[in-house]
Amino acid sequence: MWVADGWKDYEVIDTSNGEKLERWGKYILVRPDPQVIWDTPRQAPQWKNKNAHYHRSSKGGGQWEFFNLPEQWDVSYKDLKFHLKPFSFKHTGLFPEQAANWDWASEQIRNAGRPVKVLNLFAYTGGATAACAKAGAAVTHVDASKGMVAWAKENAAASGLADAPIRYLVDDCVKFVEREIRRGNVYDGIIMDPPSYGRGPKGEVWKIEDKVFPFISLCTKVLSDNPLFYLVNSYTTGLQPAVLAYMLGIAVKAKFGGTVRADELGLPVSSNGLVLPCGASGRVNFIG
Repeated sequence: MWVADGWKDYEVIDTSNGEKLERWGKYILVRPDPQVIWDTPRQAPQWKNKNAHYHRSSKGGGQWEFFNLPEQWDVSYKDLKFHLKPFSFKHTGLFPEQAANWDWASEQIRNAGRPVKVLNLFAYTGGATAACAKAGAAVTHVDASKGMVAWAKENAAASGLADAPIRYLVDDCVKFVEREIRRGNVYDGIIMDPPSYGRGPKGEVWKIEDKVFPFISLCTKVLSDNPLFYLVNSYTTGLQPAVLAYMLGIAVKAKFGGTVRADELGLPVSSNGLVLPCGASGRVNFIG
């Protein structure tokens, strides 16, 4: 498992009965987590001293209960800073387990010894974008949500990257890659975090089981002749690490070589030393 254990501004304090107790900076949140199927005594005092609690509804969705939480606050990871705020669907605008991938991609970029261009697809609020730009890459950030792209710009500016070579695009990721192929544009690194289900700006339907393998294959057509890495994230039940590894092996390694690895992402739980599983990633390293 790839564990994001470099955080100081974030921690999973405890987990019990479908929920996780988290510290985001100085604020304590309780949020549902489908992986937490065990029921253990809630001994951490923060369970009773939380700033906000997202309650899952039996009818689907849910709602926040706020006690003392600002509309927006910041957390830092190493030399990056991110704006946070509670979404109507339990999220805060950041997936802290992805720090394990930020560190890995940043290391590839810093060790490349040459200019690196990275394409970040389904790029959300830009955690990977900021990490790659901070490491020295030129990044193209693509997401179908105008609001998410604006948020990514704010995160980059907060991280001192307002003038970094980052290109932000509100676009359907598939159509964007198809245009890049026609234009002859290529990238040394590709990152994608495809949703289980979604719609593009013009109503384009994305269903991951049908679309992800053809899209991984399509994106190989915008890899440079000397590629650096290829990273695919998945939070979809059924797309286990082995499935990611098989897809990357067939679509990417067979054409470009390299080493394929896939594993779960995880966050350490400070109360008991366990690691909470948080999705999976597949990586192709073309160097070494």
